[in-house]
Amino acid sequence: MIARKFDLVVLLACLTLLGYFGWHAFYGPRGFDRMEALNAKAAELDLAYTEIVKAREKLDQRVGLMRPEATDPDMVDELARSTLEFAHKEDLVILSDDNPIRP
Repeated sequence: MIARKFDLVVLLACLTLLGYFGWHAFYGPRGFDRMEALNAKAAELDLAYTEIVKAREKLDQRVGLMRPEATDPDMVDELARSTLEFAHKEDLVILSDDNPIRP
């Protein structure tokens, strides 16, 4: 009779533990519900990573044009004009209203 009660107590303890871990497997902070949110976040981060890689490739291409072994004179001229705000004597310069530099 005592052995049966002990077996019943062990069975109830095992079922309680199984229910506890089963609940956490589905609804806990690392459960199946959270897995879907993590997969969506991973897809979003993959998209952002792809955009960053494209932007970096574009910048690498522009930097490659300014390297000494493959200098593109048009690129150097464009960069110097926009950064230093220089112009040739023959150039026609049109200032817009939003340009803070006035002659």
